Amino acid sequence: MKVVTLTLLCAISVAAIAQEEKQKPRVFISDSQSWEMAGGFAATKDAAAGHVHGGARPQTAEIIKTFGKKCPEVIVTMKQEKADYVVLMEHEGGKPGLRKDNKFALFNGEGDAIESGSTRSIGSAVKDACEALLTDWQAKPKEK
Repeated sequence: MKVVTLTLLCAISVAAIAQEEKQKPRVFISDSQSWEMAGGFAATKDAAAGHVHGGARPQTAEIIKTFGKKCPEVIVTMKQEKADYVVLMEHEGGKPGLRKDNKFALFNGEGDAIESGSTRSIGSAVKDACEALLTDWQAKPKEK
């Protein structure tokens, strides 16, 4: 009897978790195509020298990690066709220190832009995108 009761409780718990997951919005994080270049040059009367370095600085994994921490009410998916929303996020490179921006754009499943903005940190951009996403999700009629 105890085994049957325990099995039944486990089945109910799994079903409840599956239903809760089904009610969470799914978001696809687009690949970040951020670039950054830096360099310098100096010269004296006897010599000159310089260097340039940089290249792609994709932030996609960091954005996904941050979404998981700052927006646990959503499910991040890598299948865009299964997503209810798409987030594009770009880290602006090539500027010194605090002048860099993190731009974001949020689109619904129909491809309509819902929100966009610019912040100083990835965390703030994720927070703003999450708030807009959840506001839109709450406004949608739910399936019964």
